[in-house]
Amino acid sequence: MKSTAKYSSLEKYYLPLKEGEEAHWEVVERILFVHAKCNKGIGYVQGMNEVIGPLYYVFFQHPDVRWKEHAEADTSFCFSALMAEIGDVFTKKLDSAHLGIGGAMRSLMQLLKDKDPVLSKNFVKKGVEPQFFGFRWITLLLSQEFLLPELMRIWDSLFADANRFDFLLYMCCSMIISVREKLIAGDFAEAVKLLQHYPPLDIHKLLCNAEEIRRFHPLKKR
Repeated sequence: MKSTAKYSSLEKYYLPLKEGEEAHWEVVERILFVHAKCNKGIGYVQGMNEVIGPLYYVFFQHPDVRWKEHAEADTSFCFSALMAEIGDVFTKKLDSAHLGIGGAMRSLMQLLKDKDPVLSKNFVKKGVEPQFFGFRWITLLLSQEFLLPELMRIWDSLFADANRFDFLLYMCCSMIISVREKLIAGDFAEAVKLLQHYPPLDIHKLLCNAEEIRRFHPLKKR
């Protein structure tokens, strides 16, 4: 009886779709497919689905049904515009270039060195490289590090900023420094685990710290 009751309580989430309805994953899959076909130089790269998910959620959850009906088209347009700006970090040929993900991670580590040389030296001593955490943070715009409401707050600040992807690096640096005591106290494995499973912190404080880092340690033009 217990197993039957459990099944009944979950059954409503797996009811067949009505005729003509599509699952959300089908809509997202179609957007990514069309984008890959129209941008063969990049195609589809693992992780793009994590970036597009929050965009689609915002449009689909719009309270006005007239806007909600255009969620797919609006998501596709915004995703294409976003990829036009951050596509370099998904381009393998640019991995080691200034514009690619390698350049972005180097800038992040230089920023950390300028802001907190003690923690930076600690990273070097332990062998904590940005590839272990920064790659995901930067390419996925922190979409895997925070709950959706917190991510929306971060993206609001990110997209509202004229130098938005420099601000992303300031935010990443803020995240590292905000857990500096635990990073310094832990060994290599503990430090990497902490950065790969970032703990819940005050988003407003993280954003304020990121703004302070930008003010006193502006990035050099890459």
